[in-house]
Amino acid sequence: MSATGFAAALAGPATGSRATVRSEAYIEAPIRAFAIATVFWGVVGFLMGVLIASQLAWPLLNLDLEWTTFGRLRPVHTSAVIFAFGGNALFCTSLYVVQRTCRARLFGGEPMGWFLFWGYQFVIVAAALGYVLGITQGKEYAEPEWYVDLWLTVVWLHYLVAFGGTILRREEPHIYVANWFYLAFIVTVAMLHIGNNLALPVTLGHSKSYGLASGVQDAMIQWWYGHNAVGFFLTAGFLGMMYYFIPKQADRPVYSYRLSIVHFWSLIFLYIWAGPHHLHYTALPDWAQTLGMVFSIMLWMPSWGGMINGVMTLSGAWDKLRTNPSLRFTVTSLGFYGMSTFEGPVMSIKAVNSLSHYTDWTIGHVHSGAMGWVGFVTFGALYYLFPKLWNKKALYSDRLVSWHFWIATLGIVLYITAMWVSGILQGLMWRAYDENGFLQYSFIETVAAMYPYYAIRVLGGLLYLGGALIMVYNLWMTVTRGEQAEAVAAPAPVAAVPAAAA
Repeated sequence: MSATGFAAALAGPATGSRATVRSEAYIEAPIRAFAIATVFWGVVGFLMGVLIASQLAWPLLNLDLEWTTFGRLRPVHTSAVIFAFGGNALFCTSLYVVQRTCRARLFGGEPMGWFLFWGYQFVIVAAALGYVLGITQGKEYAEPEWYVDLWLTVVWLHYLVAFGGTILRREEPHIYVANWFYLAFIVTVAMLHIGNNLALPVTLGHSKSYGLASGVQDAMIQWWYGHNAVGFFLTAGFLGMMYYFIPKQADRPVYSYRLSIVHFWSLIFLYIWAGPHHLHYTALPDWAQTLGMVFSIMLWMPSWGGMINGVMTLSGAWDKLRTNPSLRFTVTSLGFYGMSTFEGPVMSIKAVNSLSHYTDWTIGHVHSGAMGWVGFVTFGALYYLFPKLWNKKALYSDRLVSWHFWIATLGIVLYITAMWVSGILQGLMWRAYDENGFLQYSFIETVAAMYPYYAIRVLGGLLYLGGALIMVYNLWMTVTRGEQAEAVAAPAPVAAVPAAAA
């Protein structure tokens, strides 16, 4: 996209056109920027995933350069998908949803929106440069060093102020359930981020820092953060997305509002305790390991409660799955959400974990959630948002949406089944003994046995990336060639109305 095209895209409908009778009472320009960034970083993250998967199958692709090795690029991939793609999606949808469900302008207005956008993009770029240069803390999902962590804290606190301030100035007396999930995600991630990144830099001019905790205490804090970064970033935040976009796409109310509130409070309470299941058979005390396992198993109930609530919202509207291909993404995402939130508790059981830990089974579990749940619900939201944000009648092509859906679904199936098989095979080979009590297989034999499954994983990743590129083309054509919607005057939120008029 050229600089001119990018600016025009952000601007939305041209001033003076019939379409702009629609009020710009809500802040939308930064949200359009977040939507574009979501698509861009998604493609970057998926591309990096295909590259590092290929490096495991064909090691020569590491290129014998320190900046291009698997160890340097792997956190680039995870951060790009989780925090760049997922994070921009959460910023985009939460700021869109909170204004409309509260009938209030974004607190802080457009300057706040642009600060959040550019501040967060700086975090993404600074973190990625650090990974490539080998400047990391070496903590899963928390690799950025102290200087990036400090700036992220500043941006995140502004995010909390903007979101919370919008809720406080709402015209709508009720707080819609999606905002409950978004707010819980913002508050909890802030607490987790600050707690896990308490560190002292060597000097203010040095990138290296040392954490205040060490040993098993550091491990416990890290996985209290690490699991719940997933729990509240990739679960609570995206459940907020689900609770808004499925009812909007299906044109149906939430199946059970009471269930959504029970789902919220039970999930929020239980999830925070699940971190120790990452530390089975370590120096962590047995009682702490067992506590993590028990709470992980209990998570079945609220997780499936949310899934059932989302699926049952389609009651009386199942026919829309034939006519609205973007709805297929959000509904299918619930299936992957249910599957991954069943698989996770099973893997937390000590007997199962003894086989699954450190194997590709964990990789399959993570990606069924990341690709199937996070990716698909985001794709569905983007297909809904782009015509709305640029005031178009419809997407450029529903057929391309269908192609994206089936290609991406096939990619996920190939990916996760390959990892399930290779992971279980790994676990069995690692603990196989011969009649003399020696290990039956050498480590290199287990690596060689993984090759066909690693090649299948690459194919699955390529299909998923291909689907995303189809989406890019479809959304670009929607913005540039789509037919303008009829002018609709949007009701001005209370915060946009002068006090005298109100």
